Amino acid sequence: MSTEISKTVRAEALALAPVSATVLLDREAADTAILQVIDQHGGEAGCVAAFAQEFGEHPELACERMRWASSVVASLYE
Repeated sequence: MSTEISKTVRAEALALAPVSATVLLDREAADTAILQVIDQHGGEAGCVAAFAQEFGEHPELACERMRWASSVVASLYE
């Protein structure tokens, strides 16, 4: 990635990405998914806002999805 993106923003972007939690992502696939979501939402701030809106409307999904995304990010971006 050309700019430093925090692990939190990466996890939020990945949680928003149309990627199944059953898919094993490598670093390249995760980078692609994360950057596409950040780009779709106009940058990191827009991505964070979209995450809040999406999971504010579906709070029952937020914990599980964010736990998955956080674990992927932690394993790929150490």
